[in-house]
Amino acid sequence: MDYDEIIARLKAMENPANVAGMSRFGINSKNTLGISVVTLRKIAREVGKDHVIATKLWSSEIHEARILACFVAEPHKVTPALMNRWVKDFDSWDVCDQCCMNLFDKTPYAYEKVKEWSVRKEEFVRRAAFALMAGLAVHDKKASNQNFQRFFPIIKASSTDSRNYVKKAVNWALRQIGKRNAFLHREAMRAAAEIAKMDSSSARWIAADAIRELKSKTPRD
Repeated sequence: MDYDEIIARLKAMENPANVAGMSRFGINSKNTLGISVVTLRKIAREVGKDHVIATKLWSSEIHEARILACFVAEPHKVTPALMNRWVKDFDSWDVCDQCCMNLFDKTPYAYEKVKEWSVRKEEFVRRAAFALMAGLAVHDKKASNQNFQRFFPIIKASSTDSRNYVKKAVNWALRQIGKRNAFLHREAMRAAAEIAKMDSSSARWIAADAIRELKSKTPRD
């Protein structure tokens, strides 16, 4: 299946009712066709890995085509420059999260991009830093505890950001790190306790929600 065939197939599946439903969940309706991620994953399996097609799909600016691009892109061909270009295009939390959790976290640049993007002002760029954290906590099985310990100061520094898509991602990252193993669970609980003391409603929400979930899911040593 080539690029033109993929785009034609996606456009043929356009569903305005689904677009309206997605918008109620905070998904940007601009250039959106209303196709589910489950369907996009099925198409991705048919396409296979193809980095050239992935870059064309991203350039189409179609919401679902960009998510599909994240599924068919080849991580070893992703460069820091491509990551910086794509992250600037993020305009919806689902594109951000799918890209970070299915592609960017598989590149050798993921850890440096966490640090770089966490201090950016753009809402979805900053969210991408914490979506990457969450993705690495789940998928990078060989990473050391120290890799994730370095994330706690970054989490604390952004915990006062009141923007919805940032604070939810900060909370997500903290919880995923804490669920990785018993040592990081204790460290995440300690970080959450410190965040809870900050003079910020966002920080208090992040801490309370993380503590509530981590208390119910304590990994074994």
